[in-house]
Amino acid sequence: MSRLFIELYLDEDVSALVAKLLRVHGFTVQTTVEAGRQGAGDAEQLEYAVSCRHALLTHNREDFVRLAQEYFAAGRKHYGIIIAVRRPPHEIVRRLMIILNRMTADEMEDQIIYI
Repeated sequence: MSRLFIELYLDEDVSALVAKLLRVHGFTVQTTVEAGRQGAGDAEQLEYAVSCRHALLTHNREDFVRLAQEYFAAGRKHYGIIIAVRRPPHEIVRRLMIILNRMTADEMEDQIIYI
């Protein structure tokens, strides 16, 4: 089944304000706190995002690039990993909106994008 709009799961280190700002634009966003997953490891966070068919937004480049490589090597699918340089929430959202308005959820599958 084709999916048009990217839905996001925000890793624990991403500001909840990013979620609020994205929701104003009509996007579906879930935070780690809302999911009750604070303190879960990175692999568990990615597994949860996959189970929800959400792209994961994080600041943690090193661990999530490694996890994406492990998924690729094992032939496992994820729904996208977006790695954001630490910036103010409004700037992160501005950069995210470029991706969210130009890519479909299907196009985001198995991608790693840096913003």
